[in-house]
Amino acid sequence: MTSRPLRFLMVTTFYPPYNFGGDGIFVRRLSRELARRGHHVEIVHCADAHRLVGGAPVVAEAERDEGLIVHTLKSPFGPLSPLATQQTGLPLFKISALHGIFERGFDVIHFHNISLVGGPGILALGRAVKLYTFHEYWLLCQNHILFRDRRAPCFQPRCFACNLHYWRPPQWWRATRLLEQSLRHVDQFLAASRFTMELHRRKWPWLPMVHHPHFVSDLHAPSDVTTQEPADPYFLCVSRLERLKGLHTVIPLFQRWDKARLLIAGQGDDERELRQLAGDNPRIRFLGFRSESELSALYRKAVALIVPSLCFEISPLVIIESLAQGTPIIGRNLGSIPELIAESGGGLVYDSESDLLAAMERLLADRAQRDRLGNAGQQAGNNLWSADAHLDRYLSIVERMRPHL
Repeated sequence: MTSRPLRFLMVTTFYPPYNFGGDGIFVRRLSRELARRGHHVEIVHCADAHRLVGGAPVVAEAERDEGLIVHTLKSPFGPLSPLATQQTGLPLFKISALHGIFERGFDVIHFHNISLVGGPGILALGRAVKLYTFHEYWLLCQNHILFRDRRAPCFQPRCFACNLHYWRPPQWWRATRLLEQSLRHVDQFLAASRFTMELHRRKWPWLPMVHHPHFVSDLHAPSDVTTQEPADPYFLCVSRLERLKGLHTVIPLFQRWDKARLLIAGQGDDERELRQLAGDNPRIRFLGFRSESELSALYRKAVALIVPSLCFEISPLVIIESLAQGTPIIGRNLGSIPELIAESGGGLVYDSESDLLAAMERLLADRAQRDRLGNAGQQAGNNLWSADAHLDRYLSIVERMRPHL
């Protein structure tokens, strides 16, 4: 582990409050933990990208974490700036501001979701140990998620036709060597799951990759938040409300099964359709956005967390968040989900609706088994997904890379 404080720059398209999913949350958690250990941390992100892809206007920025410096890029050209990056793969309108930030001098530059903050061209900026975390499949898929035609996981790519379903202009730079040349500027790629690492290795076998799981801060921190969850048993889904997350495959089951309730936390483009699917069923409740503290309380009292994703998840933070509270997982047998469940011993996997129903019946009827799975997952979290374990591995990777500068 490093013997002196280091200077870190986190580079990401989205960062709270200009944020949608787990990538921005993870960057904030990592930055906080590094700052708590005495390191200097700066973050650069693009507010224009948040607006371009439909983010709600941010009236006032959230209070900054002590010890962190956040650079929020806002171009006079507005959303045209990230759109130009999407089309060319280069920072273009942001290049002057980025040069000013990168030249502040850092020991480590850590790239996360860079698609709209600078594209592959941003990887050449700065001189430091360069890390890159796979938060999505952007190196393999223009649409980031390997979810073909908005319908199913992509096992056989047909990119041009698929892009038409996403209403996105083609990225012609992907037919050049820009991406390959840019990736060579990175010293180490970090994969939160072995599944993700293997998918990238098929396309880019020469990339230096290492398995480096995500983490949850304060694994067993008690929550003083009072939630209004029902007194009767409930199963929980925590997710963006989009088709690829598979919630539309779970709601019909609860229309027919009345032994427990279903609580759904999250927001997304498909909320209206999902509410229509649920109808006026009193056993299905949409909670909207919930804070991390509120989610902790919801996890803790659920029978299980259901993860029905239809896409290749990188490594869902909701799984380790739930296990941190001692609540087991019932997850679809796809992507990294079965890997996380097998490593932790903290849940059950399913392939069909009948499998899902059987798993729910099993955990609802046998509280002892439910608790055994939850406890196993919680114990695994101490070894695999705690902040201390993650930062020890992280700083060891940095130290191994530093002599190469």
